[in-house]
Amino acid sequence: MNPFHLAARHGPYVLVSGLVAGLLLPGLAGPMRPLLPPLVMILLFLTLLRMKPGAIVGSLTDLRQVAGTIVVFQLAMPLLVAAAGFTAGWSNAPVFLSLLIMAAAPSISGSPNMCLMMGHPAEHAMRLVVVGTAVLPLTALPIFLLMPELGDIRAVLMTTLRLFLTIVIAILIAVALRRTVLREPSKATLLNLEGAATITLAIFVIGLMPSVSATALQEPAVALFWILFACLISFGAQVVSFRLTRNRLPTAEATAVSLIAGNRNIAIFFVALPPEVTAPIMVFIGAYQIPMYLTPLIMRRLYLQKSPIG
Repeated sequence: MNPFHLAARHGPYVLVSGLVAGLLLPGLAGPMRPLLPPLVMILLFLTLLRMKPGAIVGSLTDLRQVAGTIVVFQLAMPLLVAAAGFTAGWSNAPVFLSLLIMAAAPSISGSPNMCLMMGHPAEHAMRLVVVGTAVLPLTALPIFLLMPELGDIRAVLMTTLRLFLTIVIAILIAVALRRTVLREPSKATLLNLEGAATITLAIFVIGLMPSVSATALQEPAVALFWILFACLISFGAQVVSFRLTRNRLPTAEATAVSLIAGNRNIAIFFVALPPEVTAPIMVFIGAYQIPMYLTPLIMRRLYLQKSPIG
């Protein structure tokens, strides 16, 4: 059987296999790290190729719909977390910093592919990825002003700009190909693209897991705490968001919004954070990949529930 078709049909399990490989083979992480940026580009490109040109462009035009979600996710939520942390005197606690970084981050680049994996269209998630990344310099600025110890926001701005340009280039190339070479792709071609995107996502996680493996060997209780904490905030945010949106939005949009509520691109901030800030929470970035990659497997049943409005 075609391996890409096999990966497409068993996408959630392919992602789990990537997680397991990352945990059991930490030595692969070193060679993988230089490949992470191009893998992001490849993943976006493969996901976009599965979308019709009208859906790709249309997903970027209706900005009024997405503005409220971005404001809540990337501005209101981190400000609430910051206020709670300052009030409780937790401003230097690793758990607080982890929550703050997660709340302030935009969507992961793989969220459109995960929506496709769960049987929903990708354009709603793609819209949130593009707009959320584009406005990150504005939404993150208040957090860095409130907490100057987080580091230099200019590094975040440069990383955000690179990611945004990557997304724009991927969109332009994908639209050009769908209007020329791939005007009417066959079902087999679409399965090949889906399988290739799933395999890319599984390979990507290998480069992010060594901190969890190292901590698990030295301090298993600490590693377990961070894994449980990451699962609680990721799955919890998705469940709460879906309960709040499923009666207000069509199912596909409620799924995209809820998936992104709990799956954020926290790695984008690590280029700016000084070592004294990142050292205590490095294990979190690895632990956070676990619920992220388990989302299509664990949350699928929830996201297949139909919204009363479509």
